[in-house]
Amino acid sequence: MPKGEGKLIAQNKKARHDYHILDTFEAGIVLQGTEIKSIRNSRINLKDGFVRVRKGEAYLHNVHISPYEQGNIFNHDPLRTRKLLLHKRQILQLDQESKNPGITIVPLKVYIKDGYAKVLIGLAKGKKDYDKRETLKQKDQERQIRRIVKNIR
Repeated sequence: MPKGEGKLIAQNKKARHDYHILDTFEAGIVLQGTEIKSIRNSRINLKDGFVRVRKGEAYLHNVHISPYEQGNIFNHDPLRTRKLLLHKRQILQLDQESKNPGITIVPLKVYIKDGYAKVLIGLAKGKKDYDKRETLKQKDQERQIRRIVKNIR
């Protein structure tokens, strides 16, 4: 199965609006206790999330996984930092690229693949306001073209 495919749980649409995605990587997430049950129930928010590389390891920050309702005392902190599972060369590449000015690493989507929770992270460069307007204009034009073609048939 190609990267980025599986049962989609959550998607960060704001990331594609705010950033140019240069490259993507598929990573596993180290979860504790009832976190996987909350993820399977789509109780995850990627909006403010980002990835930071420290000491040769990648960590996912500011991703909110809501506590599991039936988890009682076994629930964990919803905003805790979670380790990402990547190959060593991928971590080195992310670390080198993220040191460039204007480059950040953002989570794009979370999905279940072969029973495991995976996160698709992307190397991203921030868009300027005029880039965002241009992207919206292009999407609107494509939508109008599809509508016209549909009416012609």
